[in-house]
Amino acid sequence: MTKNSGAELWRKAKKIIPGGNQLLSKRSEQFLPEYWPSYYRKAQGVDVWDLDNNHYIDMSIMGIGACPLGYADPDVNAAVKSRIDNGSMCTFNSPEEIDLAEKLIQLHPWAEMVRYARCGGEAMAIAVRIARAHTKRDVVAFCGYHGWHDWYLAANLADDRNLDGHLLPGLAPAGVPRGLAGTALPFQYNHTEELEAITGRHPGKLAAIILEPVRDHEPDPGFLAGVRKIADENDAVLIADEVSSGFRLRTGGAHLLHGMKPDIAVFAKAMSNGFPMAAIIGRENVMQAAQDTFISSTYWTEGVGPVAALATIAKYERCTVPDHLVRTGNAIQKGWIRAADETGLEITVGGIPPLSHFSFTGEQALAAQTIYTQMMLEKGILAGKSFYASYAHRDEHVEKYLDATTEVFEQIAKSMSTHTLESLLKGPAAKPGFHRLT
Repeated sequence: MTKNSGAELWRKAKKIIPGGNQLLSKRSEQFLPEYWPSYYRKAQGVDVWDLDNNHYIDMSIMGIGACPLGYADPDVNAAVKSRIDNGSMCTFNSPEEIDLAEKLIQLHPWAEMVRYARCGGEAMAIAVRIARAHTKRDVVAFCGYHGWHDWYLAANLADDRNLDGHLLPGLAPAGVPRGLAGTALPFQYNHTEELEAITGRHPGKLAAIILEPVRDHEPDPGFLAGVRKIADENDAVLIADEVSSGFRLRTGGAHLLHGMKPDIAVFAKAMSNGFPMAAIIGRENVMQAAQDTFISSTYWTEGVGPVAALATIAKYERCTVPDHLVRTGNAIQKGWIRAADETGLEITVGGIPPLSHFSFTGEQALAAQTIYTQMMLEKGILAGKSFYASYAHRDEHVEKYLDATTEVFEQIAKSMSTHTLESLLKGPAAKPGFHRLT
């Protein structure tokens, strides 16, 4: 890197945009404070060029998991360009809405109706609204991360630590109406006894049970079936949040792999390869409740999202993309473990293969993670604690990344042994979790 205009622009952004940008996970402080390039000029495949035309390969989070085919996929782009040339918005509706609905129902035979949005958080809010309208109840039980909307952050109104184990510690519910306290109740994944305790304390009041079918680890035998049983016993709507997991383990929802039978499933991110699109699919008797409440937005009717989703799904099927994502993710996880064993570092590795992550252990973990990102950047590789696999990741990318990782691990291990680790930092250590930047 000969110049870093992005770092300077990021400092400017924090003065005129609260928090600097629109997504916590893209803040420079999460990666390499003061030195992260922050902005891109071009992205294609797994190649990224920053504002100064410095080139990197992205072995990090690939647009926060939104581009599992790789950046600027030619097949998806061609379909989108055709729709743009023919108009992306009109007084009439886009016919691709019907094509996509039929495709999603074909992939998920239990589902009968589909509604659309343009991002995961709002799609989850729609699903919760539909569930509450259908059951005429208020309380939802959930595990995992489900977005930024009031219904979810309301969990922290009663105890600001309720969400600590589900995403980030210390998420303050400032601005969330106090009247929502007690309407969102967390339980831990694989712990049906916690869910049963919630239903016991709130008999006849549960509108929905919400969970990611799989995230960091596989469900225990009987867990998903147990949740389904509890939902049936309480006449609650079972919602599968597939915003992160969907289309990565198979074409469609991860819940299909585990025999889970939800009433609603929600998709975004991976279904449209970087173009805004989200879908809420479900059983007809539940989904019809969308007509009993007001759920409507102009830009949910633009045509680019459905076209991008159709082209993305077609490529998933044609190229068996999920198989590639799983194979690549497995290679990365094994490579992390091998590099740590060879260098004597202690790390933990987790996540489903397409959404893999590792972390250093010990008191210097945060400094080590920052130095890892810093040194990998110097080698022309975007890298952090997570790796999100894409179809554009080839064997040569994986090999280059793991070779570089082993080299950096060696330097980190050596500096740890001489108690000089923090001297390698060029700037502050990365900041974990949520915090104010200005």
